[in-house]
This record gives sequence, C-alpha cells and structure tokens, in this order.
Amino acid sequence: MKQLIMVRHAKSSWESSVQTDFERPLNTRGHHDAPMMAQRLIAKKIAVDAIVTSTANRALSTANYFYQAYTQAPNSPTIALIPTPTLYHAPEDVLLQTITHLPNHLQSVIVVCHNPGITDFVNTLTNTRLSNMPTCGIFAINANCLTWDAFAVANKLFLFFDAPKSNGLYY
Repeated sequence: MKQLIMVRHAKSSWESSVQTDFERPLNTRGHHDAPMMAQRLIAKKIAVDAIVTSTANRALSTANYFYQAYTQAPNSPTIALIPTPTLYHAPEDVLLQTITHLPNHLQSVIVVCHNPGITDFVNTLTNTRLSNMPTCGIFAINANCLTWDAFAVANKLFLFFDAPKSNGLYY
C-alpha cells in the first residue's frame, strides 16, 4: 500500500512587480497556514517518508514548513525533501509521471505543487471531486499497490481533504 498526500502551496504574495512568478514568496497568510496545516497532518498521525516539491519559491517554502514540522515532531523518522523542477506548474500527466517514478522504498509521500494541475490531478484519483484545490489544501489517498510504477492503475481510496479555512473539519 502506498499513500499519497497532495498539497497545494500556501498563499503567495503578489506585492512585488519585480519578481517573476517562480520567485514569488509566501505572504503573511501563507506563512501562517503552512505550519498550521503541517501540524494538522501530524495530528492525524500520517507518517511521511518524503516531501517532493516544486522548486518555485512559494512551493519550496510550503514544503519546508512541512519538512520542519515532521523533523521536529517527537519520534520522527528521517524524511527526505526532494526538490523537483518539473513540478513547477505541472499538468496532471507530469504529476502522474513524477509519482510513478518515485523510489519504491518510499511508502508515504507528500507532493507540493500548483494549480490548475493539482486540482486536475486529484480529480482523477478517486470519485471525490474538488472544484478548486485551495492554497495549502491537502488531499490524501491510499493506493493499493506495492510499487509506485503501478500507481496509475491501482485502486485508490480517498482518505481525507483538509484546508486552512475548514478549521480542521474535513471529509
């Protein structure tokens, strides 16, 4: 069984016209939401082996909050932070390719990326649909497979969706 936790990057800032889209940082809300959502994930007792992230500043910053929360949690195992440039504005086929090429020793993985690709992708996984994956939203599934290369055809079970404005109430 493999577990996939999809996370959209936290809210980013549009204040600087000098920065490129790739360089945009998190805004105040993003700096609040990312550590909060990481703690919610830990509170659900979701173990994680790796965090795979877009290398865009806002995604990498979000991933770092999750990485810090997991590495500072009591009894936390070592987890890997894997920056992946192809995840920057990746469409669903690139997301699937990234996941199917994950090392098989990883059982539970967080993937941090962007809209619209993340919304499109999570809507292909199970019967649970989102109209829009909100910033710092989390969509988690289990996949009935032993290897990541079998992920695409594996039966998948929706576990939960959570987002900052849900106040921890999720389905």
